[in-house]
Amino acid sequence: MDFQEAIDFAVAHEVPWPRDPTCDPARWGVHHADPAPFNRLRGPVHERGGVSGVIRAGGSEAAAWGEPDRADLTFSVAKTYLALLAGLAHSRGLLDVNERVGNRVPGIGFEGAHNGQVTWTHLLEQTSEWSGTCFGMPDTVEHNRRVSHDPKPPQGAKGEPRQLQVPGTYWEYNDVRINQLSLALLHVFRRPLEEVFREEFLVPLGGGEGFAWRGYDDAWVTIDGQRIPSVPGGSHWGGGVSISARDQARIGQLLLDGGAHQGRQLLPAEWIDRMRQPCAVAPFYGWLSWLNRDGAMFADASRESWFLVGAGGHYTWIDPANSAVAVVRWIDPARSPGFVHRVVRALARGS
Repeated sequence: MDFQEAIDFAVAHEVPWPRDPTCDPARWGVHHADPAPFNRLRGPVHERGGVSGVIRAGGSEAAAWGEPDRADLTFSVAKTYLALLAGLAHSRGLLDVNERVGNRVPGIGFEGAHNGQVTWTHLLEQTSEWSGTCFGMPDTVEHNRRVSHDPKPPQGAKGEPRQLQVPGTYWEYNDVRINQLSLALLHVFRRPLEEVFREEFLVPLGGGEGFAWRGYDDAWVTIDGQRIPSVPGGSHWGGGVSISARDQARIGQLLLDGGAHQGRQLLPAEWIDRMRQPCAVAPFYGWLSWLNRDGAMFADASRESWFLVGAGGHYTWIDPANSAVAVVRWIDPARSPGFVHRVVRALARGS
């Protein structure tokens, strides 16, 4: 299969962010849209590479470009990594997706008439409506947030508090609530999530070089006498996952293969299947992943396709219809449909 046209297109359409976040801070990141004083970075960030990526077809690497082994920030792709950790915890009997989170991890903000209703499923599908402050960030800073693949128009200005709905009845892309999920998972595993993810997924898949999952400067908790960082599910306010394109492709292959790798089940196939099921009130979304069932996300991609997406032009595309995984990084998001179109055409020519 010849993916050169898709590669050339991606390289020619790099996201218009500076490669060094310190040289032109106003053009780097997504935090600028937040109301003050929350429109600032709270965790470390670092220089990025150029457009890079990996395409796998039939279980093997078919193409790679840029710096595929460079560990770069990947923003909200990390949300899906939290879903994988939740699946690992579920497989070990450490949580039940239908239970109320406060019953499993009391004392961290899942109490009361409203927050006490929140289940793990609500957090995974972003319908929790959790209300409160997580490491100094109020959930309201993300009220009325608009993200590119959300068809629902915002109900007000970004950061303008709105009326909360019953948990499970309203979908909102909210990074504060994602960070609250991460905190809950930290209390479930009782060890750094960075270590768990590396040891349970990346190392068995043959990866992990350069991988890091960093927290905010002040987001630390003490569990069993150990001071541990609580990591964010993205890099909205800094920190987050730094990972290579090849490792992202390895994770994508694991999802394509139903959680199995070389005869070992790293995650239950049932969990992977559930991640792809549409949310009742947001059918374009599964469990911390984006779906393409109606073709609204990418018209040229198969309807079985699903995506891990991060700000700054990060996409991990899992395509069961073509037994393919494609990772592209630092592409201008407005140009991502052109990349998908060219990959689909190459796959069709090669089949």
